[in-house]
Amino acid sequence: MKRVVTSLILIPLITWVVLFAPENIFIGTVCLFASLCWMEFAGIARHYGAPFGALAGWLPGLAFLLASRHELLLLMALVLAALAFSLRSADLRHAIPSASIFVLGILYTFGAWRSAIALHAASVYWLLFALTINWVGDTAAFYVGRAIGKRKLAPSISPGKSWEGAIASAVAAGLYGVFFLRWALPDFDLSYAALMAIAGNAAGQVGDLAESALKRGAGVKDSGTTLPGHGGWLDRLDSSLFSMPV
Repeated sequence: MKRVVTSLILIPLITWVVLFAPENIFIGTVCLFASLCWMEFAGIARHYGAPFGALAGWLPGLAFLLASRHELLLLMALVLAALAFSLRSADLRHAIPSASIFVLGILYTFGAWRSAIALHAASVYWLLFALTINWVGDTAAFYVGRAIGKRKLAPSISPGKSWEGAIASAVAAGLYGVFFLRWALPDFDLSYAALMAIAGNAAGQVGDLAESALKRGAGVKDSGTTLPGHGGWLDRLDSSLFSMPV
């Protein structure tokens, strides 16, 4: 019940922000979601043993998220700064792991949310499309997986997921993508709409598994506790971090 109530609050709120909110509220919300994902990623990363400063990466992450020019140079600066910062470690065997976690986390969270800004600039419907194909797919996977799921998709990472649920998720997303884009962007080719929906949904499923793998490696169940029934923000948005760039 908690999971349903949380979804009933979040989905209309996010839909309003994407479709109707003023630009400054939209950008502020993206910065907030990216920051929450970053902080929860940092919490998971601490369990891997390498020194890692969450606050040290927050402002550089926001800068990368909001930069409108010279993104490649900024990314290169982040890599060099991460390596330089990692040299402060008392055990220099942690230098490369610390720098790698720092850069990975910024690209994984802030970098993915850059895609949200780009999609929103192209059309608010493209961003809503990238988000909702996962909502629809997750629902189909849950019910089909519970009903007929027998073949485990990734038993060592997420034992509850099945191939039957994954296929149902992709099919539902493909059908939904055709109907959604026919309504929102009627000039867009429907065959491409189906392919894009399936590709985005498949990426989202990989994103879900990737975050599960990070948590399992860290020995934690959820990325956070702020969303009743869902865990943390990274638990709720992990699929979107992969589908939006795709």
